[in-house]
Amino acid sequence: MKIIATNKKAYYEYEIIDTFEAGIVLMGSEVKSIRQGHISLSNSFIQVNKGELWLKNCYIKNYEKTTSFCPDERKMRKLLMKNKEILKLSSQISEKGLTLVPLKAYFNDRNMVKLEIALARGKKLYDKRRTIKERDQKRELARQGLQ
Repeated sequence: MKIIATNKKAYYEYEIIDTFEAGIVLMGSEVKSIRQGHISLSNSFIQVNKGELWLKNCYIKNYEKTTSFCPDERKMRKLLMKNKEILKLSSQISEKGLTLVPLKAYFNDRNMVKLEIALARGKKLYDKRRTIKERDQKRELARQGLQ
């Protein structure tokens, strides 16, 4: 598994409840661009629309050597999952007020682009402050242990 991009902001902004794997529908030039590492998952989110998952606001840079067709860099991209999983996710989103966010983009063992998505709950400001405080305490302990 070769990780291409991670969404570090998601771990700070959201409390991760559960993770899933989804395929993504891409054009050939987009895959070539992703192989070069030109993808950004920050500020992207996943929406359920008519029983389908859609990745919105994900940036994939246009491949430089493409001559004829250049897709939009921030277009909506369809995610591939089983219908049973999509129904389960959509019911949890509507009932509990949760959201879906992408965490990682990677190539699996068959060289297919996959997306790790998470069912998450937004953190409050005081939760974010607590996360920062815990991270600073861990850093301080690590510094003291090394000296």
